[in-house]
This record gives sequence, structure tokens and C-alpha cells, in this order.
Amino acid sequence: MPAFITLASFTDQGARNIKDSPARFQAFKAAAEAAGVAVRSVHWTTGAYDLVLVLEGPEEAVMTVALKTAALGNVRTNTLRGFTLDEMKKLVAAMG
Repeated sequence: MPAFITLASFTDQGARNIKDSPARFQAFKAAAEAAGVAVRSVHWTTGAYDLVLVLEGPEEAVMTVALKTAALGNVRTNTLRGFTLDEMKKLVAAMG
């Protein structure tokens, strides 16, 4: 199953309601799982991003969950497709 790493930053709205962040994550996780996306980990972070999530699921399902989350207005996200070691070995082997 494809892996995705999501880097999220709180919007002004999300920051004003920071105390709700754990509950918002639980709601996100339930919605993601209902859409067929597994949440492998979540980390609240310091630095350029406020959260880092690791997700696994079909690309279309991940995109749908990301769009629904963005529409709520609490975070802005940057989602990256991640490749495992085995996937990377296959990719470089195909280079010839």
C-alpha cells in the first residue's frame, strides 16, 4: 500500500483552537480509516511544521481525506509520496 508523509501547519484558526488539536486528530483518524486510509503515526512537532503524519492507502483516498481536512480550515498540508527500501530497490533496478 502506498505511503504518504503529510507535513501540516496550523492556520490562524487552528492555532486559536490549539486545545482542540488532539480531538481534531482523532476525528481525522476516524474519517481517514473510514475512507480506507491507515494512520501509521502522528507527531506534533517544533520547527517549520506543527504536525507530521504517516499515512498508508490508495492515492485517491488520501487525496479525498486531505481535501476534506483542508476544507475545515485548521491546517495547511504538504503531502509527499514515500517509498520503502524495497520499492526503491525496484525503482533503481529498473534504471538498467
